Amino acid sequence: DKTVSLRKDLSEMHEWITQAEEEYLERDFEYKTPDELQKAVEELKRAKEEALQKEVKVKLITDSVNNFIAKAPPAAHEALKKELNVLITSYQQLCSRLNGKWKTLEEVWACWRELLSYLDAENKWLNEIELKLKATENVQGGAEEISESLDSLERLMRHPEDNRNQIRELAQTLTDGGILDELINEKLEKFNTRWEELHQEAVRRQKSLEQSIQSAQETDKTLRLIQESLAAIDKQLTAYAADRVDAAQVPQEAQ
Repeated sequence: DKTVSLRKDLSEMHEWITQAEEEYLERDFEYKTPDELQKAVEELKRAKEEALQKEVKVKLITDSVNNFIAKAPPAAHEALKKELNVLITSYQQLCSRLNGKWKTLEEVWACWRELLSYLDAENKWLNEIELKLKATENVQGGAEEISESLDSLERLMRHPEDNRNQIRELAQTLTDGGILDELINEKLEKFNTRWEELHQEAVRRQKSLEQSIQSAQETDKTLRLIQESLAAIDKQLTAYAADRVDAAQVPQEAQ
């Protein structure tokens, strides 16, 4: 009987839709590791593609039902038409929901990758700060050399806050959704602790270098005054020697 065969096709398709809904849309997912999240993205992508492939089957069933209705008595029309409409609606909803969930997870995965990228960039900058702090630990030389070290440290510290703000926002977006929250909180705590420690050390080093510059400038000034004084005395003594003046005849300091 053609009606029985059509109803069987409709029933099998309904069963597949129900199974897909239970498997991919009604099941609670927990994403505690990046692997779990990536696996979920791939699963949803396969499910979405599989659902789209079923479009051919749905079209065949639709054509079969319409062809049967065109030839069958009116009494058989209503029930089959209703079942077909329910199937088409359910199928379209399934495709839409699968596609929507897949896109959402794709965005979540992209958000996670972006967070890692920003963390990597900021940690590289922190590495540079660390190296610079070691290089300026015991700066030798006068005020000019110390000033150059201070300038290079200050240039490095003029780092925009944009990346850190992005890290904060991306992490908040993910953890608000309960996604990779433990891992993200761990990474953020480690990053923020390191950032604060190095930033505080850099500020201390800046103040230390500024004090060293001031001290070196004072030393340079004192040395310059001594050199000027010695030059004046040397000039005076040279004049005395040229005039063959006896030491006993000159002021005490010249003697």
